[in-house]
Amino acid sequence: MAEITAALVKELRESTGAGMMDCKKALVDTDGELNAAIDLLREKGLGKAAKKADRLASEGLVSVCVDANCKVVTVSEINAETDFVAKNEGFINLTQDTTAHIQATGVESVESLMSTTINGTSFEEYFGSKIAMIGENLVVRRFATLKAGTNGVVNGYGHSNGRVGVAISASCDSEKTAIAAAEFIRNLCMHAAAMKPVYLCYTQLDAEFIEKETIGIKADIEKENEELKRLQKPLKRMPLFVSQAQLTPEIMAQAQKEMEDELRAQGKPEKIWDKIIPGQLERFIADNTQLDQQYTLLSQFYVMDDKKTIAQVVADKAKELGGTIELVDYVRFELGEGLEKRGCDFASEVAEQLK
Repeated sequence: MAEITAALVKELRESTGAGMMDCKKALVDTDGELNAAIDLLREKGLGKAAKKADRLASEGLVSVCVDANCKVVTVSEINAETDFVAKNEGFINLTQDTTAHIQATGVESVESLMSTTINGTSFEEYFGSKIAMIGENLVVRRFATLKAGTNGVVNGYGHSNGRVGVAISASCDSEKTAIAAAEFIRNLCMHAAAMKPVYLCYTQLDAEFIEKETIGIKADIEKENEELKRLQKPLKRMPLFVSQAQLTPEIMAQAQKEMEDELRAQGKPEKIWDKIIPGQLERFIADNTQLDQQYTLLSQFYVMDDKKTIAQVVADKAKELGGTIELVDYVRFELGEGLEKRGCDFASEVAEQLK
């Protein structure tokens, strides 16, 4: 039996928001396995899913560089020891110059970047000189470049605080549509910066993840309904599903049949069903894709028109421009993502990466 320390209970509580005794019991039940305890609390509706961002050190800057023709966009994250450095003009210039250099050279890994040449010297030496000048350990942690294909367009958005950067690429029917869609793609990047989708489309969610989150979402609603019932307020509807990946053709056909049966029972003439059922099907999909709406860009409701999903506003924009637009790739970096605190300071984490 693993020792359940106060520090472990505190970490679980901070990660999930669950009560202290619930956290301790979950750790006992899972023999001190933190991730298993998080899942257990999630399944019981006692805590929200852990968000890594709540447990991360986040020093440095995320930078975005878009070429003049909206054909190439690069996003990079460079970490530093303290938040003071992120406000240093020399560090700001370093992040911008590095991102532009990554784009110009087309490198795909940090190792490749270090062997390139910049201003007549190796990038590794150049970067080392900046470390010496700024006086802190720095690290190019990660970067990604998206390129537009034939009749394609890319754009990006970096938030003013340097903590979030987004890039999106799209394929269009013509160069004319691609050019006209550039600003629209940037607006979608701004949406993603705020709403934090992890994936582009629900097809990227794996079955195990969907199954686990189905249990968690339903448990959350059950807990909320207990409180709503106590307050004598309307209860939230329990979804049958949480992702469009679960909405097979058979399930959609059954849903439509039930809608038709209800309209028939209400005495609605069949000649107007085609005006009613599409809207009901849209509502059915919206009610049963909560997971997609949280994690995938195309299924989220657009911040500038919350009656429509991103997929719908993309289709509307394509129709407005007289062409087609398909989002094909998406990258979102949030500063410090994946750098977990492990009882040491961020300087130590950066130093570990530089070894």
